[in-house]
Order: sequence, then structure tokens, then C-alpha cells
Amino acid sequence: MPATPAWPPKSAPRLFVQDELGASRAITLEGNQAHYLSKVMRVGAGDTVILCDNATGEWAARVDQVGKRRVEVIVEERLRQREDVSDFWLCPALLKKDRFDLVLEKATELGVAEIRPVLTRRCVADKLNLERAQHIVTEAAEQCARTALPEVQVPMKLEALLRDWPEDRALFFADENGVEPARACFSAHSGPAALLTGPEGGFDDTERSLLRAHPRVQPITLGPRILRGETAAIAATALWMGVAGDWQD
Repeated sequence: MPATPAWPPKSAPRLFVQDELGASRAITLEGNQAHYLSKVMRVGAGDTVILCDNATGEWAARVDQVGKRRVEVIVEERLRQREDVSDFWLCPALLKKDRFDLVLEKATELGVAEIRPVLTRRCVADKLNLERAQHIVTEAAEQCARTALPEVQVPMKLEALLRDWPEDRALFFADENGVEPARACFSAHSGPAALLTGPEGGFDDTERSLLRAHPRVQPITLGPRILRGETAAIAATALWMGVAGDWQD
């Protein structure tokens, strides 16, 4: 006898939605999501789609109706609970758009809980389109099968970030002049953590002094080479996930 096809199929489209999901609920998808399903993926009545709501987890749904501008689906069953997210924030200095897009995408894939863009004195960029940033992290989460979305905060100046920093969260500072290896520092830490990486031109001396004077900041080195801003953010996040995050599970 032929093997029973896997359900839901691995090729089923996967989307995050605003509505809270639950068994038997009817969900209407409109706009870009409806266009993607009907015109790009060419779904039809009876086809399966995978939905996530960033709250209850991942659900399988059946397409009920496909219209010109909307797709109606019926939620059938929960496939996974919302994932447990490591309590890790990435605080990258704002970079040029294409390079920061890469940071947003890869930070999402790596599993960060929150992205807090930072404005430093040598930042080339000074603005972030939050709607666009949210779209990037959502697409990245859909592609890598996350069931949780990272929060993307409004960019803030370094001074403000440090002034309001939570007392219970360590802030690892990727310092070109650091001497403590990142791996050892990450391994020795338990509890909430965050990582701060710099802009294209690095931190200036005043910023470095401000950081080193903060009681929750721990300077670290990312190795013998000078890394670009996006490389430092991505590489250090991957290292933290492997040493202290959910890659250990």
C-alpha cells in the first residue's frame, strides 16, 4: 500500500496572523497575505496552511474559500505550543539599512527575545522604520519555523539605554579593547542577559568609558579580528545561544 502522506505537508505555507488562534475558529486573511496564498502559493479550498499568532503557538488550518482579495481558513488543530524563548536581548548599534536588515533577520532566526537598536555617536543611520523592521522579523520567523516573534524596540541613544538599564540583566559589551573572551563570560553567567555591539566606526572613547563605568556592563572580546557591525551582532548572538541559550537543549 502507498504510504500515507504526512500531515500537515511540509510544503504548506506558513504565516503569522494578528488573530488569536483556536480550534474551529474562522480566520480571514487579506492584503499581502491573501495575495501570497492565492497568487503565489495558489492554494485552493481544502489545502492546508500553517498559522502562528505569537501567543498560543502553531496551528494547522484548512482553506475554506479563496476570493479575489481574501482567503478564508478554518483552524483545525494545534501543532506546537509557543516556544520558550531565551531571555536574551540584542542591542545592536544602528547600521546602514541593508546591513541592519541582515541583523534583524539573523537575530530572529537565532532566537533572540528582543531587539533594542542603539544610537551611538558614530552611527551612520539615525532612523529605523519600525513597520518595515517588524515585517522583516516576521518573514524571518515564518521561514525558520519560529512560533514566537522578537520584539523590536524604537532606537534609543546609548546614554538613555544605560540610564534605564534593568538591575537584574547583565549587558555584555563587545569591546574592541576587551580582554575577557566572550565564550568564558557567557558560560559563567546565568539569568537575563543582553549583548551590545557597535556601529561601523566602533564606539568612541567617551562611550567606552561610560560603558565601563556602568555596574551591569561586562566588556568582552569577540576574538583577534575587527568585525563589521552586523558580523559582530550575528556571531556573538550565535555564540551566546550555543553556550548559554536554547541551543544547549
